[in-house]
Amino acid sequence: MIDETSAGIVLFRRENDKILFLLLHYPSGHWDFVKGKMEKGETYRETAIRETKEETGISDVNFVDNFEEWIQYNFQFEGELVNKKVVFFLAETKTKEIEISHEHLDFTWMDYVTAMEKTTFDNAKTVLSKSYALLSKTL
Repeated sequence: MIDETSAGIVLFRRENDKILFLLLHYPSGHWDFVKGKMEKGETYRETAIRETKEETGISDVNFVDNFEEWIQYNFQFEGELVNKKVVFFLAETKTKEIEISHEHLDFTWMDYVTAMEKTTFDNAKTVLSKSYALLSKTL
């Protein structure tokens, strides 16, 4: 089994009185947040910032304090079982227009309810609901 660690960001922006979350459409068909594998010598936040820049072109990332959610899952890659751990941070951006990388098919900014419907995996829905719960305290 291969152990792999990634880091990502539940990225949001404010538009009028709404909070909109960024979801990326992955080639395998699912909708999820920005995330990617850690590189040697990086901290979790450095990985999350780098992946956000690479996958969306967004560089203005302002982290929300007291949010760090871990998920874990297994998947098969080239016949080998991969045990994946991912840490998600919550961060705000002012950037609306993004440039998705070759790693994704599309992107969308959605309000919480719509994002919950579109997000594919239950663990991502859990991270999104915890993100929204924290943000709701600051509205």
